[in-house]
Amino acid sequence: MVSDNTRGALLMAGSMTAFTLNDTLMKTLAGEVPFFQAVFLRGVATLVLMVAIAPLFGGLRLRLSRRDWRLVVLRSLAEVASAYFFITALYNMPLANVSAILQALPLTVTLAGALIFGEAVGWRRLGAILVGFAGVLLIVRPGTEGFTIYSVYALLAVAFVTVRDLTARRMSREVPSFTVAISAAVAVTVFMGAGSVFVDWAPMGVGALLAGFGASVFVIAGYLCSVAAMRVGEIGAVAPFRYTSLLVALVLGFLVFGDWPATPTLIGGALVVATGLFTLYRERARAAAPSAVSRPAPLRIR
Repeated sequence: MVSDNTRGALLMAGSMTAFTLNDTLMKTLAGEVPFFQAVFLRGVATLVLMVAIAPLFGGLRLRLSRRDWRLVVLRSLAEVASAYFFITALYNMPLANVSAILQALPLTVTLAGALIFGEAVGWRRLGAILVGFAGVLLIVRPGTEGFTIYSVYALLAVAFVTVRDLTARRMSREVPSFTVAISAAVAVTVFMGAGSVFVDWAPMGVGALLAGFGASVFVIAGYLCSVAAMRVGEIGAVAPFRYTSLLVALVLGFLVFGDWPATPTLIGGALVVATGLFTLYRERARAAAPSAVSRPAPLRIR
């Protein structure tokens, strides 16, 4: 019989695979469909799908405290910024490179939690974070020929996703995950829709329309799987499988776009993943009591 942790790990791996398939489909639209148009149309399709599945989550609950609404708004704004920087980088960088940079998130969230909220971080985890950031430098390689402004965009995406996740940590238990998710989806769609007014829309063939709709389906599938994973298994056992996304990105980047990262990028990605896994292990080891606040599973609108 399959254990809860095994089911949770499979669901998390499925979630990360779905999110990476979404990234791949969005990247196929680069050069064919303007950025704002593509993300806006995907956002509209995503919202339609979210409304359709709302009954599964008990519907949309809007009666929140003023403090929680401020946090929901802040998180949504961070989602908008991360979506803009991430997808712009995705349009202009190899898929695996962008994915490798995003793997630094557990490190940045841990460090920011310590600096901003005073969360305890021992010397082992601090050392792992520093090594992980060295891995990020190997991926972006500032000062080399491969370094571009889009590498900075990917790093900015990490920064804003960190803000997003830390904001979610401060929300009370009364805030439903679905309310947080759909608020972020609305914010991203409205922002991209406003931006699309100032660009010339391109006609979309059947292939482009299917890619955009498929991206929406995979975003929703990734969200549902991530929520289910956290509900089924222990966080410490499930969270490490988020790194499945990097392996999937390597394979899809090669098969779909013919890209394979340079050796320093592969080494940097390995360092980031290794230190991230160590950080998760240390967090699990020191966890003595449940958190006082809920951590709604994030919808990755990027």
